[in-house]
Amino acid sequence: MARKSARKATARPSSSSAQSGRDRPDRERVIDAFMGLLAEKPIEQITLTEIATHAEVSLADLRNMFGSTIAILSAHMKAIDRAVLAGATPDMADEPPRERLFDVLMRRLDVLAPYKDAVRSLRRSAMCNPGLALALNGLAVRSQQWMLTAADINAAGPKGMMRAQGLAMLFASVLRTWVRDDDEGLARTLAALDSALARGQVWSGVLDGICRIPACVSRLRPRRRRRRDEDDEAMAA
Repeated sequence: MARKSARKATARPSSSSAQSGRDRPDRERVIDAFMGLLAEKPIEQITLTEIATHAEVSLADLRNMFGSTIAILSAHMKAIDRAVLAGATPDMADEPPRERLFDVLMRRLDVLAPYKDAVRSLRRSAMCNPGLALALNGLAVRSQQWMLTAADINAAGPKGMMRAQGLAMLFASVLRTWVRDDDEGLARTLAALDSALARGQVWSGVLDGICRIPACVSRLRPRRRRRRDEDDEAMAA
């Protein structure tokens, strides 16, 4: 399938700005220190003291900024979200929803590229740690709500939450290919994303059908009530 400008130049998270060393804000240095450590070792082996040392901040300052390593990871994902949203272009507005979502998720992979080793490490840890996997899923669903919004797909309400959960699972399956895809053009990743979105489109259609059922049922209730009342009147007569 031909893609309309699938690989665009994308704004990077603020933690990857041109500033370096002590010139950068403490929060950015903490996030970068954590992601650097995560690329080298599992998250369960990373201590807050290590993070503070690598970021050149005190433990007191670190505690003031973040309460845990998951909180640092959440801040990183929020920065990724902002970078993807900032890279939006109006030329996709007239494309079908699937194409818009493909474009948004490819921008997300572009922004994540400098952190591939960290993502790989995090995925390995999550496979052995259900608690971590659950926490990561919560962060992923929140991010994917923004990705749906960026693609101009409704992410509000229970139905939007289900869409975001489905997209989080879909994107996780694509990441499994992406972390092993060393090709500069990401051919395998592009194919995996396209295939996943095709499956997701079917799933979304099923979801739309399910969400229409309550409305149909509510329309039937008055008819059933009227029929029951008529039966009662007939029996009384």
